[in-house]
Amino acid sequence: MKIRHWIISLAALGCAASAWAQQSPIVIKFSHVVATDTPKGKAAEYFKKLAEERTKGRVKVQVYANSVLYKDKEEMEALQLGAVQVLAPTFSKFGPLGVREFEVFDLPYLFDSFEEAHKVTQGPVGKNLLNRLSVKGVAGLAFWDNAFKQITANKPLRKPEDFRGVKIRIQPSKVVDAQFRTLGANPQVLAFSEVYQALQTGVVDAQDNPFSNIDTQKFYEVQKYLMVSNHGYHAYVLIANKKFWDGLPPDIRQIMDGVVRDTTQYFNSIAQKDDQDALAHIKATGKTQIITLTKEEKNALKKAMVKVHRDFESQIGKELIQSIYRETGFDPDKL
Repeated sequence: MKIRHWIISLAALGCAASAWAQQSPIVIKFSHVVATDTPKGKAAEYFKKLAEERTKGRVKVQVYANSVLYKDKEEMEALQLGAVQVLAPTFSKFGPLGVREFEVFDLPYLFDSFEEAHKVTQGPVGKNLLNRLSVKGVAGLAFWDNAFKQITANKPLRKPEDFRGVKIRIQPSKVVDAQFRTLGANPQVLAFSEVYQALQTGVVDAQDNPFSNIDTQKFYEVQKYLMVSNHGYHAYVLIANKKFWDGLPPDIRQIMDGVVRDTTQYFNSIAQKDDQDALAHIKATGKTQIITLTKEEKNALKKAMVKVHRDFESQIGKELIQSIYRETGFDPDKL
């Protein structure tokens, strides 16, 4: 009789534990390296809001901004290990991961407009690239189109020869490294969180980022010039730990797929406006001189840097590069 009561008690405890487990929320740690008031920071908070509301609390999203949890070089490994579940890194993070195809987006002057970029990121080329991440234990969820990169420096950089000897901070990308070395500059890889101090102390002379990052990180305080060059396409890839994402309960997964879709639409709707608002704020501070390159100056830089496209055909894939040219109508031979 006692044994029977013991078994019944264990069964009751098991049911209670099972009920508790079912009620315990699924925790998603979303780590990123930029400020909360940037487009990516706002989108991360929007992702959290939608996920928690639509799942009625069954999913809990913890957002860690400003590299508080992991820096640039650390976050991808943390995702693969399951220490975080969601990231939105830039393209340069995927080369070291072993998916070199994403470095195609680091090629200078690949796109002249967001319309051209969307033909690629929102089309078959982009979908195919996201699918290639699965072999690395990463689920590619969406492209977040952010802005075009501009250059800040302590001297005007209008012509290719102006870059000679300039120490410029870059992300860890062999393509970005090559494009600036082509101009005679001296690229230096630094974590995003270390850039302000490096500019302030003269460790580097220049850097490139969208207006929104230049503004929120206050790089304009320690740089005399900002060149509107639009030389690089800057976007993010929303990714998740594949084992975690695939293991979500079917009903939760369906909801989260909708959250991804709607957060992507939100990000893309605010990014360009935020970037232009950031430029307006930088101008209003009066702390840095803004130089808009003429058409001739931009074409000279473009001609000097586009040779990198051919240099990386073997690493990135000639067919991939050509497929993007077909989508956008770009012909480097006509420069």
